[in-house]
Amino acid sequence: MRIRTLLLSALLVAVPAASAYAAKPAIKILATGGTIAGAQASTQSYGYKSGSFSVDDLIGAVPQLKEIATLSGEQVANIGSQDMNDQIWLKLARRVNEVLAAKDVAGVVIMHGTDTMEETAFFLDLVVKSEKPVVMVGSMRPATAVSADGPGNLYNAVAVAASPGARGRGVLVALNDEVHAARNVTKTDTTSVETFRSINRGPAALVHTGKIDWFEKMDRRNTTTSEFSVEGLTQLPRVDVIYAHANMSPDLIDAAVRNGAKGLVIAGVGDGNMTKEALAALTQANKAGVVVVRSTRLAGGLVLRNNEVDDDKMGFAASGEFTAPKARVLLQLGLTRTRDVKQIQRMFNQY
Repeated sequence: MRIRTLLLSALLVAVPAASAYAAKPAIKILATGGTIAGAQASTQSYGYKSGSFSVDDLIGAVPQLKEIATLSGEQVANIGSQDMNDQIWLKLARRVNEVLAAKDVAGVVIMHGTDTMEETAFFLDLVVKSEKPVVMVGSMRPATAVSADGPGNLYNAVAVAASPGARGRGVLVALNDEVHAARNVTKTDTTSVETFRSINRGPAALVHTGKIDWFEKMDRRNTTTSEFSVEGLTQLPRVDVIYAHANMSPDLIDAAVRNGAKGLVIAGVGDGNMTKEALAALTQANKAGVVVVRSTRLAGGLVLRNNEVDDDKMGFAASGEFTAPKARVLLQLGLTRTRDVKQIQRMFNQY
């Protein structure tokens, strides 16, 4: 009898300790505006105003969030992501690093518009200095829509950020029951909720009502293994993307150089190709110190070095898997460290 009493006492003492270990992770939600915080003039209205609701409004709209994490919110910006710029990137990156440095914070969720989400996500993937999860989330329908996708996306994003499986995977993007690596993901449809795809590699995980099935981790450098940092940066070098097409003129290349571009990314036809006139203009730009990267206007595939264009001879870099918007982000950060094209090419090979 005495043994039974002692066992019961031990169990009662153990309960508080066990519940302490089961404490919900602390997740910080940083908001930048976007469709997820947008409001329509009416439910029949196609248009809407981005950033109509605050981060606290959106957290309060999903009461189930308190069951999976301890949350706090902060409004870093309040814009449509078509207006995202370098200064907000730098501000956001510094704030993410500050938040993740706190021992009691398990991860960060960033609410963001979908138009430039892939670029912001990749920028953060290269400059965040923590293995803790950073998860970007948005929506394709405003908060006032009849079937708004924002609440479900936000719930899944918080679940991903709270998951130990998200640690060390770099920045992630969670929408439409899928999780994507920032490096790989791109927006593929103007309005569909299925717009985000990782065309070359596929998603990093599937997430259903907060339950996550993880796939293989990325094999490229990011976050804590990245050589890039925002420390000491007050601005980023200007890099322009120029779209290639039939009968492409060199005029826009010349204009970009005249107006101070330090780097150019060509969204080339096919495997990063363009007209002879454009190639000649880029050769001159390269001789003037402008770093040139060949990418593609296509959504999938790789731009291979010295394939169709003699990169070695012309002094260009090839983007590999990166789409033109992602190539621009990497080149901006690359130019903060070097103008050596061989080193720039190394970066495109490693990230």
